[in-house]
Amino acid sequence: MYNFLFICYKFNMITVPEVVGRIVKRSPFLEEALSLGIVNLSSLARQIKPDVQEGVMKEVQDGAILMALKRLLQSMNEKGYASEKLFARSPDLMVRSNLIEMTFSNSERIIPKKIQFLEQINVRKNYFITFTQGIFETTIIASEELQNSIKEIFKGEKIISQFDHLSALTVKLPKETALVPGAYNFILKALAWEGINVVEVVSTFSEFTIIAHGEDIDRAFAIIKRLF
Repeated sequence: MYNFLFICYKFNMITVPEVVGRIVKRSPFLEEALSLGIVNLSSLARQIKPDVQEGVMKEVQDGAILMALKRLLQSMNEKGYASEKLFARSPDLMVRSNLIEMTFSNSERIIPKKIQFLEQINVRKNYFITFTQGIFETTIIASEELQNSIKEIFKGEKIISQFDHLSALTVKLPKETALVPGAYNFILKALAWEGINVVEVVSTFSEFTIIAHGEDIDRAFAIIKRLF
């Protein structure tokens, strides 16, 4: 189940805790189950023992693996406490519906067309719109009313993907979020645990926006609200 290779260095051999940590982190659901205290650590230690021994390239006692799991659990609980402390007060949640997402291959024409598009809609300020430009792709998430404008202005550009009937759920973040490890994971793991598919995430310094299919957004809202 957790079969993978580890690189061992001549003067810095990998340790049992390091291997155990990598095994657990490969499965977010296992990590979540551990943090909730619903996993029998002794049974888990026996289950992952072959992979741990493969990682350290030697025989390992069950007790050593169990101790590594306990230390990992303690570390996870400390990080979880930091996230809970960060969100001690319920943040504002905002929902926008009827959105589309279009992703184009980058070209030398993308930026001029983006400027043209923004100039065209400048007088209409009530629309939802985000741009994300990566190395090879540019994604536009916008209100459905802007779909025709996007298609017209970006005509001739290669469309990689397109999604309709999306919704956005924005979480207003405390300013300390950037300094707390796992703050975003605190939200995303709750959605993954409940089987909510996240199509896209967009963030600014104090806003974290989750893009999901319209039929999932009510459940996503309820799940995130329960976190606080």
